[in-house]
Amino acid sequence: MREARGELKKVAWPTRQQVWYSTLVVLFVTFAVSAYLGLVDAVLTGLLRGVVR
Repeated sequence: MREARGELKKVAWPTRQQVWYSTLVVLFVTFAVSAYLGLVDAVLTGLLRGVVR
C-alpha cells in the first residue's frame, strides 16, 4: 500500500481546465467521425440500391 501511495504522489494529475478541454476534443472528434461515417454509409447505400435495381 505504501508503494502505491508513493507512486500516486508522483503522478502529474491534469488540471480541471485540461480535463474540460480534452473532453471537448473527444466529443468534437466523436461527432465529426460519426458524421463522416454516416455520410459514407448513406452514399454507399444509395450506390448499392442503384446497382441492385
